[in-house]
Amino acid sequence: MAASLAAPPAAAGTIKISTWNLEWLTARPAGDAALPPDLVPRGTADLRLLASYAARLDADVIGLQEVDGPAMAARLFPADRYRIVMTGDAVVQRTGLAVRLGLAVTRHPDLAALDVAPPGAPHRLRSGLDVTIGDGTAELRILVVHLKAGCRDAPPADPRPACRTLRRQMAVLDDWIAQRQDEGVPFVLMGDFNRDLTPRDPYFRAWQGDGPLTLATALHASPCWGGAYFIDHVLLGNRGRDWLVADSLRVLTYDQQDPAWAARLSDHCPVSVRLRMP
Repeated sequence: MAASLAAPPAAAGTIKISTWNLEWLTARPAGDAALPPDLVPRGTADLRLLASYAARLDADVIGLQEVDGPAMAARLFPADRYRIVMTGDAVVQRTGLAVRLGLAVTRHPDLAALDVAPPGAPHRLRSGLDVTIGDGTAELRILVVHLKAGCRDAPPADPRPACRTLRRQMAVLDDWIAQRQDEGVPFVLMGDFNRDLTPRDPYFRAWQGDGPLTLATALHASPCWGGAYFIDHVLLGNRGRDWLVADSLRVLTYDQQDPAWAARLSDHCPVSVRLRMP
C-alpha cells in the first residue's frame, strides 16, 4: 500500500488539497498550563524540518489541525505563498487552512456546534473551519474538522463518554452535509476524524442518506509511521466527487523512521488528493 501512495508528479490543471494534523504545534513554553505536562514544544530546528516537509508537500490547500494560531502556521506555510485562515477558538489545538495565494477565500462562520462539551467543561472541543475557495471559474466549499478521540472503531451505541461525544459531533456533521447536498455546491469535508471511517461505517452510511459521498481514503491503509488504518480523511460531495483525480490519494511520509521523531515532527502524516476543477 505504501508504494501506491508515493508522491506523484505535478498534474497540470489540477489543485492539490491536503489535511495534516501537526500535533500541538505551538510556541508556548514547556510547562504552560494549556499544554500537557509532558509536552516538549518544537525547537527552531524542528520547525525548519517541518517547513521543509510542507514545501515538499507543495499543496494548494492544506487543512490544519492542532495549530496554535496563524503565526505558528506561517512558520511552515510562509506569507509569500499562502494565506492562513483559522478558527476563533480559544484553544491551543485549532483547525485552520493554508491556501495558496491566487485562490479566492470566502470565510463562513466557524462550525462551533462541534463543541458539544457541556457548559463549564474544563476543556472545550474544536470548531470546524468553514470556507469556500475559488479559482476564478469554479468554487469549492471546504470544512476542516478535528473530532473527539477515543472512539476509533466502536459502534455508535457504545456508552463510553468519548463515543457519546463523537456521536453528537457526527450528528452536527450530518446536518452540515445535508445542507450542502440541498444547496448542490461541490464540497470537501476533511481533517482528523479520529475514526476508522470506511464505506461500511454506520456514520458514513448515515451521511450517505443525504446524498452520495466519495471517501477518498476508502479501502486503503496509511503508511504513516509503520502503517495503520486512516483516521485522517477526505470526503467529497456533489460535483466535487467528479473532480477527484483517480488514484491521486497520497501520503507524504517522513524520512526519519525512528518513532521517537514523531514528537518532533508529528504523529500524523499529510494526506492529499488532487482535484480537477472545471
